[in-house]
Amino acid sequence: MEPGNNTGFPEFLLLGFSEDPELQPLIFGLFLSMYLVTVLGNLLIILAAISDSHLHTPMYFFLSNLSYVDICFTTTTLPKMLVNIQTQSKAITYAGCITQMYFFLFFLELDNFLLTVMAYDRYVAICHPLHYTTLMTPQLCGLLVLVCWILSMLHALLHSLMVLRLSFCTNLEIPHFFCELNQVVQLACSDTFLNDLVVYFALVLLVTCPLAGILYSYSKIVSSIRAISSAQGKYKAFSTCASHLSVVSLFYCTGLGVYLSSVATHSSQSTSTASVIYTVVTPMLNPFIFSLRNKDVKRALKSLFRGKT
Repeated sequence: MEPGNNTGFPEFLLLGFSEDPELQPLIFGLFLSMYLVTVLGNLLIILAAISDSHLHTPMYFFLSNLSYVDICFTTTTLPKMLVNIQTQSKAITYAGCITQMYFFLFFLELDNFLLTVMAYDRYVAICHPLHYTTLMTPQLCGLLVLVCWILSMLHALLHSLMVLRLSFCTNLEIPHFFCELNQVVQLACSDTFLNDLVVYFALVLLVTCPLAGILYSYSKIVSSIRAISSAQGKYKAFSTCASHLSVVSLFYCTGLGVYLSSVATHSSQSTSTASVIYTVVTPMLNPFIFSLRNKDVKRALKSLFRGKT
């Protein structure tokens, strides 16, 4: 196949999960339901945090941002996939593919950074409770979120610009349900060494460092909780960070699972299926994890529904 300039090819083909026509209605119904649950659940968290004055704290400010990002994260990929199934088309334009890739990377990294900031918030709350209000000021919280947005934007922009420099062959079939970075780079006819180098460097820097920050925060939190004498005090301290710890575990474990799956099987189909967990399932479960064992959120949601009725 002859290499060509990427602007000469108007569209990529997203192969999705299955080409079996009988499975398409089932896939459409399943993912539409998951998308609606994700949007509704995270939207309720945002509305609860805004409407209840008791939730006007740094923890719920970060949680609202995380919920907003999760809505955007799933909206980046699922609506296009649902439209393609409904119209029986696999096409996505070159510009559309690059745009989808940019926003996917942007919101994925923003999720990562926000979870790190939330770990720092829990560290200050448990390890330095007397200084919590003076340390976690609204100005600092806003600055932390702003830095997360800027770093995520630069990260996504870097990868997008790196892809724009590539030339592609005539085979533009992506064995995935969205324009995943590695899958797109593999279609290039030009040299991708620099792209691969940037991907691995960014992976080490932007995943290892936040994860190390989270682990350090929780090591200090565990030490502080163990120093509490009463069992009730230990339970109360741990309950304030249990939901966040569950979401962090789900986020990183599913991401690691997708990576190991792609390395072990070398099957694009299995990687595509595994990636559903962290692109769709995790954002859908986050509202339930944060609300099921959180009395403040439950109270806010009840008040929200009473106000509407």
